[in-house]
Amino acid sequence: MKRKLLGALLSTAMVASLAVGCGGNDNSTTPADTPAETEAPAADETPAADAEAPAADASAGGKKIGISMPTQSLERWNRDGAYLDEQFKAAGFETILTYSDDKTDQQVNDIQNMLADGVDMLVVAAIDGNALNTALAGAAEKNIPVISYDRLILNDAASYYVSFDNYTVGKLQGEYIVKALDLENAGDKTYNIEITAGDPADNNATYFYQGAIDAIQPYLDNGALNIVSGQKDFETVATAGWKTDTALARAQNVLSSYYADGTQLDAWLCSNDSTALGVTQAVTSDYAGSNKVVITGQDGDEANLKNIVDGTQTMTVYKNVSNESIVTLALAKAILAGETVDESLIPSFGIECTFDTESYETSAGNKCPSFLLVPSVITADNLQELVDTGLYTMDADGYLKAAN
Repeated sequence: MKRKLLGALLSTAMVASLAVGCGGNDNSTTPADTPAETEAPAADETPAADAEAPAADASAGGKKIGISMPTQSLERWNRDGAYLDEQFKAAGFETILTYSDDKTDQQVNDIQNMLADGVDMLVVAAIDGNALNTALAGAAEKNIPVISYDRLILNDAASYYVSFDNYTVGKLQGEYIVKALDLENAGDKTYNIEITAGDPADNNATYFYQGAIDAIQPYLDNGALNIVSGQKDFETVATAGWKTDTALARAQNVLSSYYADGTQLDAWLCSNDSTALGVTQAVTSDYAGSNKVVITGQDGDEANLKNIVDGTQTMTVYKNVSNESIVTLALAKAILAGETVDESLIPSFGIECTFDTESYETSAGNKCPSFLLVPSVITADNLQELVDTGLYTMDADGYLKAAN
């Protein structure tokens, strides 16, 4: 399936104007109007034991990297920011790390400040992929390359995209439900499902949603699955800001409106862990049935891993963001050194990854070269895999916490 993102028809063509050189020092600064790194929660882990921090690059003299993260309110962005900052500093770069409190105006301001401070490259996880045109026009004017990190920026100033295969994330969630309910052998039986998707401003959310829908659609078509509420289209099931409270309120409304009469709920497809947390709370407190509801998620947040151990959430799709930072660093080095950037870089990552030049568009007809990592399914049966990464520890009760 071709996965296409529609964006503003802007053209600033950065790829041809990549700067040559590589470098930096060990200093990292956080602007005074953003939360300090010391405020990050326990998810601020160290990289996996098998993913060693890079040695400082002897040619790194003077290069500065601007790292713009969306928010500190979601556990995963604290991880991403910390990993990126650690990896770039260890390689000898100076860094500026900001969190924009989920405010697009603040992110624009943060990026403009980085450009004024003389960064040589930007690594940006956009709050809203359509909202950075002003800031990225400034990057284009200065010939500053931009790596679109995890979320695609819909602006042609984005030189490259580094993320996980977002469509596959949703596909794994949908396929898990198909397997858990044994829908291939449903016969005349019908199972009931509800859906909670992600933030409309996050371009990844539509990929997650579509991958999941494509996996379950055959069973909606043949009657093995039924959405009792009838709420299926993305706009209806989306969750602004990926907010747990928003997902909770909608789930409570769905349960009281369609399941209070004893109708059985069998599965709830949630695009990520923050929304799954709200849905799980609603199901635990407001669902009248006694059966176990299959609930999906994504990210491996600590609270959700606890719910998986306790049996209230069923699975999460895990994305090792320390690996994402390693790929981003290797790509940044190659760009700044003027090296050829294509699939030939992948062996140097030491991480499973694909190079995609067709699936992601920053504007109509302008495809963004993308490095896509591979996600994995985590359930109560394979939590040890997370411990084996070195990013989590497990206590005597089987609960996981981020490693310090």
